[in-house]
Amino acid sequence: MIKWQERKRLITRRGLIYSLLLCLLILGLGGVGFWIVEPKALTLSDGLWLAFTTAATVGYGDIVPSTHASRAFAVLVVLLGLAVLSLVTASVAAMFVETEERQIERDLMQAISDLRMEVRGLHDELRKLKATRDKA
Repeated sequence: MIKWQERKRLITRRGLIYSLLLCLLILGLGGVGFWIVEPKALTLSDGLWLAFTTAATVGYGDIVPSTHASRAFAVLVVLLGLAVLSLVTASVAAMFVETEERQIERDLMQAISDLRMEVRGLHDELRKLKATRDKA
């Protein structure tokens, strides 16, 4: 049976892989779409470049949407691109946070264990004091 931490790590990594695949799919479809609807995107690579710069909201200006159809398509690519690129960023951040979170959890578990031992020691001490008081 897989431990919860291992399962969580697997889900986080899968999330990153799925987010990257979705990102590539959207950029690929965006590139093909721009290649079809934008007259200035003469090659597929031009369409892919326009899709990337649009989705990342960089907009270098070397190729820009010039028709109403390509501008409407650009709005769609920006909205989808921002959402998916945010997912990728969140997945990467989650992997970093997860490592730190595991260390904090280990530290907390050690502190709890130390406190339990201290409480046991105090209980034993109280029992001894009570026993000596009862004898006197």
